[in-house]
Order: sequence, then C-alpha cells, then structure tokens
Amino acid sequence: MTTLSVPISGDLEKFIERMVLDGKGANKADVVRRALREYEENEALENILQSEKEFAQGKCLRGDLRELMKKFK
Repeated sequence: MTTLSVPISGDLEKFIERMVLDGKGANKADVVRRALREYEENEALENILQSEKEFAQGKCLRGDLRELMKKFK
C-alpha cells in the first residue's frame, strides 16, 4: 500500500473527523479510502448509465464482431 499526503481544508478535516466519530470509518484514512471507492463506483455507474442511454438512442454497433473489427483497422 502506498501512502499519499494531500493537503485539505480545515472544514474537510472536521468532516472526516465527524465521519470517524459517527462510525463511518475506523480512522481518517479509512474514511478517505471509502470515499474514493464510492467515487470510483459512482463513476462506473455513470458510464453504465451513459452506455444504456446511447444504446437506447441507437448509438451502438451491431453485427458480426469480426466484420466490425475490420472497419477499425
């Protein structure tokens, strides 16, 4: 595991400390790790929803995969 030092505002530090006190994480580092994982999950979900939207709009590739690949070479 790598350690990363990031300066944060006093308000963010108070928020993180409150999250620890509320049991949202074992310590400050745990709260930040959980927040980053949630951010990553939200980003993945946004990508899925965008793909579904594009698919519904007909913005997708259809057909034989080998034939489609030839078009991109």
